[in-house]
Amino acid sequence: MNAFRFLGDMTHLFSVIVLLLKIYANKSCSGVSRKTQELYLAVFVARYLDLFTDYISLYNTVMKLVFISTSAAIVWYMRRHPQVRRTYDREQDTFRHLILAAAAFVLALIFNDRFTIREICWAFSIYLEAVAILPQLVLLQRSRNVDNLTGQYVLFLGAYRAFYILNWVYRYFTEGHQSRWIPWIAGLVQTGLYADFFYYYFLSWKNNVKLELPA
Repeated sequence: MNAFRFLGDMTHLFSVIVLLLKIYANKSCSGVSRKTQELYLAVFVARYLDLFTDYISLYNTVMKLVFISTSAAIVWYMRRHPQVRRTYDREQDTFRHLILAAAAFVLALIFNDRFTIREICWAFSIYLEAVAILPQLVLLQRSRNVDNLTGQYVLFLGAYRAFYILNWVYRYFTEGHQSRWIPWIAGLVQTGLYADFFYYYFLSWKNNVKLELPA
């Protein structure tokens, strides 16, 4: 494992910890898109079907379990916790996320490495992850004001994907120019979706003001 992969995993993990901290400590999911969290849960379940059949390393297994369990915990909090679910902004979180899931599934059926259940599920998870943040970004634009923890959550998610792109570039030049075009293209699309958020986050940090996104 190279440094870029490790940094990508750690920023991804930290983003989840930040979100869980916000929800658990404040007993609030205000500003958080439940639809994005449900899409991420689908991403990890579909991607890690090999969890109980293929052993790669203890680190790999632990990270898979952590991402599935934390995603499930976030969705549970937002759907079932008596205090947290009352803070969910259903009227603002209206993005039609099932359309994203359906489109990702169709793409996975057409564009995959091999037409097997595992490979189709893997491709589905890659395509879906590329756009899973969209409901969250739309919710933040509608609410305008972004609290610090939610802003940091989205920032670390974007940083995770940026580090993974660097990881793929590094592996391309160190592992015999082997590449998988599906995660490359999906990763670039996913990183591009964060560009606008990064810009306004940088401006808020530079000017030491509260983060606000344009409507």
